[in-house]
Amino acid sequence: MKCKVEKTENKNEIKLEITVEAEKFENAMKKVYFQNAKYFNVPGFRKGKAPMNIVEKYYGEQIFYEDAFNEIASESYEEALKENNIEPVSRPVVDIEQMEKGKDVIYTAVVQTKPEVELGKYKGIEIEKIEYPVKEEDIEHELGHMQEHNSRLVSIEDRAVEEGDIATIDFEGFVDNVAFEGGKAEGHELEIGSGAFIPGFEEQVVGMKIEEEKEITVTFPKEYYSKELAGKEAMFKVKLHEIKKKELPELDDEFAKDVSEYDTLKELKESIKERLEKEREEKAKYETEDAALKAVCENSKIEIPSGMVEVEVENMIKDFEQRLAYQGLKMEQYLKMIGKTEEEVEKEYEPQAIEAIKSRLTLEAVKKAEKIEATQKEIEEKLEEMAKNYGKKVEEIKGNDNLNNYIKDGIEAEKTIKFIVENAKIK
Repeated sequence: MKCKVEKTENKNEIKLEITVEAEKFENAMKKVYFQNAKYFNVPGFRKGKAPMNIVEKYYGEQIFYEDAFNEIASESYEEALKENNIEPVSRPVVDIEQMEKGKDVIYTAVVQTKPEVELGKYKGIEIEKIEYPVKEEDIEHELGHMQEHNSRLVSIEDRAVEEGDIATIDFEGFVDNVAFEGGKAEGHELEIGSGAFIPGFEEQVVGMKIEEEKEITVTFPKEYYSKELAGKEAMFKVKLHEIKKKELPELDDEFAKDVSEYDTLKELKESIKERLEKEREEKAKYETEDAALKAVCENSKIEIPSGMVEVEVENMIKDFEQRLAYQGLKMEQYLKMIGKTEEEVEKEYEPQAIEAIKSRLTLEAVKKAEKIEATQKEIEEKLEEMAKNYGKKVEEIKGNDNLNNYIKDGIEAEKTIKFIVENAKIK
C-alpha cells in the first residue's frame, strides 16, 4: 500500500491518495466469491457450485468489485492514517480513481483533522466563588420528607373534605353532554391540593360529604395533550365515598429510631446535615470546575470542523436514544410526541456539541502545555477501584489497552481541571 497526503483548500482538511496492490484486490475478490458462492445460480451448475470465472462471465466482471473494495479500503485507510500519524475527526469522503481487475486500486479519501487550539489566558482566570451552605430550614425540609414517607392514612367520617385530604371518588366526564374516552373512573384516590387533576376540579371537591353526589364544571387547559378536549368546558358527575387524612409521626427520638440507625433526633439531624454538606460541596466543586473551564474556553480560539460537530451530534443522539429505550420509547415515537423532525433535533444539539468539543480540545491543549500526565500508580489504583466495583480481579481487566487508555485520559482530564481551578483567582 502507498499513500500520498496533501492539504485541501479547506482548513483542517486533508486528501489521502491511497494505492492498493492489484494482488490484494484479487485476493479480496476471491474472499468475497467464497463468502457468497452459495447465492449464485448459474445455468449448467448446481446452485453455489459455479467457479469464480464463470460467475464473473455470467453476472459481469464487476460483480465482486464493491464488496472487494470495502474489504481492502477499510484496512488500507486505517494503515494510511497510522503511517502518517493522522487523527481524523470526520468520516472520510471516498472517491474511487481506479478499480479494475489486474490493476492497482487507487482511491482518494478526504477527511477533516483535529484542529489546533490557540490557548489564551488559562492561569489566573477570575471566577466567582460558588457555595451552597446548609441552613436549618434545609434540614427541616428533609425531615418533612421523611415524615411524609412514614405517614399513615386515617379515615375521616365526621366532616367534609378539606385541603390536603385524600378523597376516594367515582367520576364521569362529559363534553356537550357526551361522555368522553378516559373520563371515567371508580374508587379513584385524589389528594386535594396536589394539582393532579384539571385546574378547578379539586377546589370543588372541597366541602363534599361522604356519599354526596355533585356536578363539577371545569375547562380543559388550551395546551391539554388531547386536542379533542383542549380548551373545552366539561362537566363531571362526582360521588364521594371516603375521606382519608395523612397523619404525620411526631418528630422525636422515637421517630429517629424508627426511620434510621440513630437513637436521637439530634443525631439524625446531624447525619442529614453531613449528607447535605457533602452533596453541596460536590455540586459547588462541579460548578466551579465548569465555570473555570468555560472561562478558559472563552479565552481560546478554535476552528471546529463541521464533520467533527456532525460526529459529536450523532453520538449525543445515540446516547439519547439509549435513554429513551430504557423508558420503553423509540426515537420515532418521541419525535411524534414533540412534533419535530430528526433534523430539527440534530440542529438543537449543535450548540451543545460545539461546547463539548471546545471544552475537550481546550483541556487537551492545557494538558499538553503543562505536561500533565497520569502516573502508573494512579492508573493502577483506578483499575483496582474499577475491578472492585465490578466484582472482578484486577488481573482480569489490567491487560485491556482500550480500558487503560480510557482511564489514563480520564485521570489526566481530572488533573488538568484541578490545575486550572487551583491556578484561578476565586472572588
